[in-house]
Amino acid sequence: MATERPNGEPAAQPPDPGGVLGVLARVCRDATERLSAAGSGISMLTEGGARGVSTASTGWIHHVEDLQFLFGEGPCVDAFARGRPVLIADLSLAAIRWPVYVPAARAAGIQAVFAFPLQVGAACFGVLDVFRARTGPLTSAEITAAFLVVDDAVEVVLDYLDGSAGRDGTGGALADIGDRAQVYQAQGMVMVQLGISLADALVRMRAHAYAEGLRLDDVAGSIVNRTLAFEPDTR
Repeated sequence: MATERPNGEPAAQPPDPGGVLGVLARVCRDATERLSAAGSGISMLTEGGARGVSTASTGWIHHVEDLQFLFGEGPCVDAFARGRPVLIADLSLAAIRWPVYVPAARAAGIQAVFAFPLQVGAACFGVLDVFRARTGPLTSAEITAAFLVVDDAVEVVLDYLDGSAGRDGTGGALADIGDRAQVYQAQGMVMVQLGISLADALVRMRAHAYAEGLRLDDVAGSIVNRTLAFEPDTR
């Protein structure tokens, strides 16, 4: 089944990145088809706050998934924090819960989001997000299918981390999945530049990313590479 954007145009299929990320991209595409969705994305997260999109079914959905990390709120963030699914059948009804994320997601054409934690026991390390361009809940059969897809994603990641999947030339794939050290480093640099807390430094980085239409990872990279520096407001 071909996936379409809300305006009816075919959603661009990004090149398969290969390795473990390529396998996870195929898991996302499987979720999209099995759940009659507009697209799906997988993000890896850590308790320390490092987070970001690992892969998605299309480039458009990668952008939609990244909105949650740009704004620091959304179903994926809550599903990870609580360790249980967050099922939003009508995104417009969650505007108070996520006042910044909801308008942006709806403007991108998303009307429903279903977030499923990737976890082993009590340990959660990521989230599968399923996006729909129409409102309405998942059926019981679709929820069952979603959990089967989650199991597939967990198995892929654990196999890779265990080494049983081999090292197939992906090199930095493990870092792409779980390590957001560059964001931490950039936060520390902004904290020193502005004399503010780490939390406030992240807020400033997100604000800059939103204002410039950039991903948070791109802003962090520019800060670490010293092509971007923040100056204290002297007004």
